[in-house]
Parts: sequence; structure tokens; C-alpha cells
Amino acid sequence: MRTRLLNLALTALLTALVPAPSWAQQAPPVRVDDTMAPLSAQLPDAARLARFDDFVARVQQQFNVPGVAVAIVADGQVVMERGYGVREMGKPALVDAHTLFAIASNTKAFTAAALNMLQDDGKLKTTDRVIDHLPWFRMSDPYVTHEMRVRDLLAHRSGLSLGAGDLLYWPTTTYSTREVAERLKDVPLTGGFREQYAYDNILFGVAQLVVEQASGQSFEQFLQARIWNPLGMSETRFNSDDLKPGDNVAVGNALYDFKDLRPVGVTSWRNVSGAGGIYSSVHDMAKWMNAQLAGGVYAGSGEDAKRLFSEQRQREMWTMLTPIPVRPSSIPALAAATPNFYGYGQGWNLSDYLGNRMVWHTGGWPGQVSRLTLLPGKKVGVVVLTSAEVGAAFNAITYEALDMMLGNPGHDWLAGYAEAVAKAQGNADDSWKKHEAARDANSRPSLPLARYAGTYRDPWYGDVVIRQGAKGLELQFSKTAQLLGDISHWQHDTFIVRWRDRSLNADAFLSFRLDPDGMIRELRMVPISPLTDFSFDFQDLRLVPVAAN
Repeated sequence: MRTRLLNLALTALLTALVPAPSWAQQAPPVRVDDTMAPLSAQLPDAARLARFDDFVARVQQQFNVPGVAVAIVADGQVVMERGYGVREMGKPALVDAHTLFAIASNTKAFTAAALNMLQDDGKLKTTDRVIDHLPWFRMSDPYVTHEMRVRDLLAHRSGLSLGAGDLLYWPTTTYSTREVAERLKDVPLTGGFREQYAYDNILFGVAQLVVEQASGQSFEQFLQARIWNPLGMSETRFNSDDLKPGDNVAVGNALYDFKDLRPVGVTSWRNVSGAGGIYSSVHDMAKWMNAQLAGGVYAGSGEDAKRLFSEQRQREMWTMLTPIPVRPSSIPALAAATPNFYGYGQGWNLSDYLGNRMVWHTGGWPGQVSRLTLLPGKKVGVVVLTSAEVGAAFNAITYEALDMMLGNPGHDWLAGYAEAVAKAQGNADDSWKKHEAARDANSRPSLPLARYAGTYRDPWYGDVVIRQGAKGLELQFSKTAQLLGDISHWQHDTFIVRWRDRSLNADAFLSFRLDPDGMIRELRMVPISPLTDFSFDFQDLRLVPVAAN
């Protein structure tokens, strides 16, 4: 997946424009959960680690992040893994290295690994057509359907628009994984096949189904048996539904109405699990990073090595399939992070920093965002899990950790990301002012309000219902309980829906189009704020009235 809402929109901006840096210092003793352990590699000394701890505390304060967990690995060892802050606001329990967070779109690398492991098994090739494994699979274009390969599912180059189809499962819907995938035939393609990068989640759900078809196991069973058990990732859960009583879990927090930080409920995402949903700790994610940095080896060496996947498969996962344009940051303090190249492989972002190849991904979930970053040439990995929707926080912490591990001098990432957050918020404020300036507040709807009520149907999502509620017109997405909101008039035949769940930060304009006889021909929606997460892809809906029986 990803960061959500105010700062998920910001995360997308910052990670797209400023891939992660990497510098650091090196010395002997290191900390594992506050204990000291010798390592073969040169590592940061105690003083540098203390400065890093102080930096994380300042990031938490600047961006109002209640809980953070960080793990750093180098040369197969754990340099440090620890928590900062509290698991839940207002309660004393502290975050530690074993606290579970939603890793969201960092799940995608597990999906890519699963498919590549099945190639090692001889059960598929990532160059196979998807229809060779799922004969019922359809995109909206017959050529794309026929030519879509398994690895295309993992590379964000299908021709779908940014976040296309996300409303089929985000927020949580009642559709099954198969139903979501089957509705792809009606999701429009807005770009050419393999023409350009546009991030999606929905095709990772299809990838999950390919894993199940080829392996004969559920996706959860495959991950548990083939990845988590071998790595000893006993603290990792397939989904929030699998959290156990007594689990050490962080509570996510969101800015309600973009301003009031409060806890958010737990989200379940079983219908596109290949795109996101896993919960894990930095303790477990350190094991995952070390296996990645070792080329798939997790125990032994040489001929006796135990592997998740072959070196060839990893090379393919880390080979660029989809180039992404490099855009220098408009924030001078972040300009140093501008890469020489940027692209996407199979479930991984690929870029560089100061001559170091970087393999990384971010994740966004309601109330929780994260980042995992690898420097394969240095055998260094950093994972940052957080309990607030502030991508600037995990980026600043990641960059500071990489600085530390590469021995580079300090850089004020905190100031740079604080400026970026302020700029994004200022742009959003300006956008709303422009809407207000353009509004004709004295205008009236063309029709009596009761005429706007009814069922409206989109080819890929399904039904959206407008009805008379206790306080006036209200809107309900038929498959998404959380998308229930109250409608108010804006101007002419445009209204605003304000969702009752104020943590969504996804209020939208509703514009009705009438035919010459004054009958409603179509309803279109667009998010009001540029900070609304792209997964609320209201703009892709083509809602038409359903005739009453």
C-alpha cells in the first residue's frame, strides 16, 4: 500500500520526489533492545546511537507521533532494535522492538517473494500470462488481458490510473478477493500498457490469487509456511483479524478533520491481502531484512545454505521494470536526497543515494505508516514503523539512520521535512480558498432535493445510495459501511458529502449532470482536499441513476 490521509498524500509526494538518503558512522559496540553486542562490522558508537535516540524523540515531538519502532541491521547482524513512545495515547505501556504495527504496502515485497519462490519451485514463471493461471482474469482491454504477465502485476505499469479500484476494498468492503479481481474488467485504463508508472493495489490482489492457484495453499498458509516459519517471524500476523488477545500492538492515530489527533479503529483488508494487511514488529522485520540482504539465505552458508529464494530470483525482483521520472525536491534542505535514477521492480522501489543503490518501500494504513530501506552494497537495512499518518516522520528517521550507518556528517532532515509538511498544508489551504472564491453561494439546486435521492450505479464499484435521512440527504456506499456521509448544497447542482467518520479526511464534491429535460444523467465525485489519500479514487466513478422498478 499507504500512508493515508493528510500525511499519506504527503508521503506519496515526498517519497516520489525524495527517495531515501543513506549516510552514517561506524564503530564497535551496538545495542539490541538496549543491550550491547559485538559485531564483525564497524558500527556506530554509543554516542552516535544516543544522538539517534534524541533525533527520534525530536521527530516524534515535531510531527506528533505517539509511537515509533526502529530496527537497523548490518552485515547479517542487528545493530539496534527498539521502540520509542507509547503503544496507545494516554496509557503507560511503551513501544518496544516486539510491538506490532500494520506494515501496509510493505506487504507487497512478501507477495513478490512468494511468486518468485514458486518460480524456483517450477510451478510458474513470472513471464507467464496471468490468464495461464487464472483463465477468468480480465482487464478492460482485451489486448492487456492477453498480454498481462505475472510480473506486470507487481510493477505498477498496467495502464490503470493511480489507486484505481481501491474503493473496492478501501475502506473495508464486503467484496471477496475474487470479486474484487473480477471487477477489474470494468475499471477503466487511462494510460498505455507498460507505458508509465501509476501506483496500484488491486493487481497485488490478483497476484495473491496466482500464489494460491500455483501453490494449492491459501496466501496466508503460504506466507506462514514458506517465509515466516523459516525466518522465525513468530510476531508477524497475516491481518488485523489474526491479532491475538494479549498481543503487544500499537494503536494507530489520525488527524480527524486534518487537525485533531485521535486513535482510529483497526482495519481489516482480507480481500486484497497481497497489497497490504500484514502486522509485524521491527524484531521480525529485521529478520526479513537480513534474509533480503543475504540474497535469500537465512541460515547456513555455501552448499548448506537455507534459502527463501535463489539469487537469480532476487536479482529479478530488484531489476527495474518501470522507470519513474526523477523530480528534484522544491525543498532546499531535501535536495541532497535527489537520486540519479528511480524506478520500480517487483514489489520494491529502486533508486540510489550518493552512489549507493537503494531498495525500499513505504506503507500506509489508517493511523500507521512505515518505511523499509535496504542498501544492498553496504548490507545495511533500516525499518521504521510508526503509529501516526506522517510520512515525513519515517523519512526523516530513515535518513538519519542511514547517515549514521554510512558515517556521513549530520544533515538536518527534521527541518527539511517540517518545511515540506508546512508547504503541503499551505497548498491545501490555498486550494480550499480557491473553491470558496469560485462559489456562488446564492445559487440554488436545479431540482427539489428529493429528486437527487436514489440509487446510482458504477460499473466497477456497484451501487451508491442517496436517501433522505434524519438530518437531510445522506449518501451510503453499498459495500462500504464507513462511507456514510451527510450531504449539503455547495452551488448549482454540486453538493458536498461529509463522511461521519471524520478520520477519513476524504470529503468530496458531488456534481449532478442533467439532461435537457432536467433528468439526472450522471453523478460524478472528486475529493475536496489535495491531501486526501489517493485510494479514495472517487474521480474514477461513473455513477448513473438506476431506474426504479
